[in-house]
Amino acid sequence: MDKTININLGGTLFQIDDEAFRKLRDYLQAINNRFGNVQGGHETIEDIESRIAEIFQSRKGSAGVITRENVESMILIIGKPEDFDQSEAEPEVPVYVSQKKRMYRNPEDKIIGGVCSGIATYLETDPVLFRILFVLFAAFFGVGFFVYIGLWIALPAAKTGSPLYNVGYNSPSRLGNAINEVFRALGRVCYIILRIFLIMTGILLVLTGFLFILSFVMVFVFKYPGAFSIDSAGVNLIYFPDFLNYIVNPATVPWIIILTSVAFILPMIALIYWGVKMIFWFRARDGVVSLTGLVLWVMTIAALTIILFNEGISFAQTGKTTLETVLPKSPDTLYILTDLKIADLKYEKMISLPHNEYTVFLNDEKKELYIRPFLSVYRSDDRATRVEVRKRSSGRTGLEAVKKTEQLLYNYKIKGDTLHLDEYFTIPFGRKWAADNVGINIYIPHGTILKFEKDPKILLHSSFRNESDEYLESRWESGNSLWVMTDNGLEPSDENSVKHK
Repeated sequence: MDKTININLGGTLFQIDDEAFRKLRDYLQAINNRFGNVQGGHETIEDIESRIAEIFQSRKGSAGVITRENVESMILIIGKPEDFDQSEAEPEVPVYVSQKKRMYRNPEDKIIGGVCSGIATYLETDPVLFRILFVLFAAFFGVGFFVYIGLWIALPAAKTGSPLYNVGYNSPSRLGNAINEVFRALGRVCYIILRIFLIMTGILLVLTGFLFILSFVMVFVFKYPGAFSIDSAGVNLIYFPDFLNYIVNPATVPWIIILTSVAFILPMIALIYWGVKMIFWFRARDGVVSLTGLVLWVMTIAALTIILFNEGISFAQTGKTTLETVLPKSPDTLYILTDLKIADLKYEKMISLPHNEYTVFLNDEKKELYIRPFLSVYRSDDRATRVEVRKRSSGRTGLEAVKKTEQLLYNYKIKGDTLHLDEYFTIPFGRKWAADNVGINIYIPHGTILKFEKDPKILLHSSFRNESDEYLESRWESGNSLWVMTDNGLEPSDENSVKHK
């Protein structure tokens, strides 16, 4: 049985035998030479190809295969190129066309991408030789594989009338046909494995992009905690967009939110799109859209960077002020009471960061911020009991940062053996948040009892860094209200041990 070849003509696939293919190839090449360099010639060629496809569809040979007789009958109907009207076909100025051979991929005789068949057609030899060579070179650290992929990307696919048809066509031998069938079987297996891999990867990309967009919208737009909340990780950023009004110029807040949303969502949309392409393996002319999206994303990042840089200058320097009070007499038991309590606050939103338990409470009605301070207890080396209140703030300059620390509103007082503390501090009305921080350091001698009126967890650190710079949970989380200073630091105690002491 003569070998048949699949061709695409006028957007329709046909099977054509070897002899008919040669005849049709010569005819199409003559048409291309006749009209290829004439104004409007490409449209004429496309019309002729469409007409040929119509004739073939109405006059197919046996078993649907186009034969030499079908091609000759078609030529009689359409006519030879030299019979066409000379006045419409020939240009006023002679055009000389170079008939250089070029290398193409041959999609009509491919195992994977038609690279080997294209090279063999260019060199007028059997593609089996090149398929064997690529397999052999693939065994050497994958060299053949990468060369094949590079040629697949670099070589264009041959089309009707391209220089691919300027070369002779050699039918492979029986051995070549057998080897080709083996390669085609292997190619199908590799193709199936590749498609499965691409489908799995595409599904992963689609799910990742969709879940990230859904989480972003649920948390920052609808402020929905639940399954989309990140409170379980020790951080609460649901109301962070509202907190921006207390940090930066209110006029820039909408721009920051819009630019941040675009910078985050645009890559996720790209993930979903490329995932869908991997799943359904379709081709689309999306180069302009992809380039436009990339340019838009880069411009968004650039604009967001400029805005944040201008706003971030106000956090360039850090200032610190410290006020220390030494008790005239170190008590055996130091009582700690809280005056202003967080439980009595009226606030709508709360933002907390992990590890250092930095918590901010927002009162949008009064436009006020309430921030939780830190309380740490250390052993005194000089047998004296003292209280150190440290305030930190940021500013454009060091002097501005120090002035901001002096504006922080935090109250404490000492009456005998009792230390009165507030559970929060505030900043002056109208001033922006400047990474403000208040820390209370208490130094007590060895053996001193520390007694809280209730669970001290609201004030004390719940975590600390070890020598490896890792966060560890602290014993403050135990909830005890009675503690004693030992050689190993502050230890939880109870009423019985205190009475015995």
